[in-house]
Amino acid sequence: MKEILDEAVTEIGKQRQDVIAKLLELAKTDLLFFWGENKDLVVRQQEKWMPILDWAADLLKAKLEKTDTLNVPENKAMRAPLAKVLQEMSDKELACYYAAALNMRSTLLALALVKGRIGAEEACDLSYLEELWQNEMWGSDPKAKEKRQERCQELKEIEYYLKS
Repeated sequence: MKEILDEAVTEIGKQRQDVIAKLLELAKTDLLFFWGENKDLVVRQQEKWMPILDWAADLLKAKLEKTDTLNVPENKAMRAPLAKVLQEMSDKELACYYAAALNMRSTLLALALVKGRIGAEEACDLSYLEELWQNEMWGSDPKAKEKRQERCQELKEIEYYLKS
């Protein structure tokens, strides 16, 4: 993973604006904007995701909208502040942010990881909150569990690389 991230840092330097543009597009469909309909799941999302959403809203000085439907919330107010935060990141931070955001399907969790608000283990748990909840209800799929463990290991490697 170190070699991949080293290469990503080099590429970020060459394509910085394109990478930021892709990340801003990804931010529109952040995992944390899409909430479940099941009351027990929503309680867990409120407990686990709201602190990150509140932290991100404060950092970005933007109100962040969530939904329990397939309608994508606007969240246009976060675009410019997020772009500014991304511009201020070093190539190394931006490469780690990019890798983490793709891994978790969440630019906000990636931001919290890169900014040190959460660690890799918590980031992983938060990015798989709904899947873990479903596992408690109906049991787990061994292949999905293996894939989740691989992604969590990647996040730990990203966190280690970021701190090195």
